[in-house]
Amino acid sequence: MMKNKWWISVIVLQLLAMFFQNQAFAEPLPDVSINIGDGDGAASGTSALSILLLITVLSVAPAILVLMTSFTRIVIVLGFVRTSLGTQQMPPNQVLIGLAMFLTFFIMAPTFSQVNEVALQPYLKGEISQTVAFEQAAVPMKKFMFSQTREKDLLLFMNYTKTEKPENYEDIPLTVLIPAFAISELKTAFQMGFMIFIPFLVIDMIVASTLMAMGMMMLPPVMISLPFKLLLFVLVDGWYLIVKSLLLSFNT
Repeated sequence: MMKNKWWISVIVLQLLAMFFQNQAFAEPLPDVSINIGDGDGAASGTSALSILLLITVLSVAPAILVLMTSFTRIVIVLGFVRTSLGTQQMPPNQVLIGLAMFLTFFIMAPTFSQVNEVALQPYLKGEISQTVAFEQAAVPMKKFMFSQTREKDLLLFMNYTKTEKPENYEDIPLTVLIPAFAISELKTAFQMGFMIFIPFLVIDMIVASTLMAMGMMMLPPVMISLPFKLLLFVLVDGWYLIVKSLLLSFNT
């Protein structure tokens, strides 16, 4: 059996080699050479530092997506919807996270477009430096986060760091604005989640009281209330209402 698998692997490798050697299908691959130890010490150190910074940025990219965009509020609200329905893992996590990501891209599209115009494209064209590009890219992100951040949360971090009162949102440091925006999003998401729980909680209470009055205390109320909650959610077009509420919550 192992011998057959070995021959299959050899055949696959030969076919791949023939494919890349055929000029009708692909251009020849460019020659790539890597030199180690031939560069200047300072230049090598700078390159190593740049690579380290790049890896660091890539590692914190998920945190940037979560804490600087609308993703936090959306994914928490969607999680509350599933919990209130009591459907366990339906919809699955992959579906909820995927929906939250695409809704995030939709909501953040104007902000990302502005970042692309004022920072990314000028930097790619060589018109501005990395530092200037970062500063210009931070302005649209600050504008979005500031519009969704409560003054109380912002003052919490400003007073702790003893930051002077800024004239506008552009002067607020990201180290202050990002955590303030994050806890504001958490509070808003939990408020929306509480409102989502109320109608389903009423159904659970009615079903539990009915079963107790009928003497059916051994029957789990969840088994009876789940079909009614799903029916109510479908009849009122629940996913439409949830997504609509999320979109409107970011227009304030």
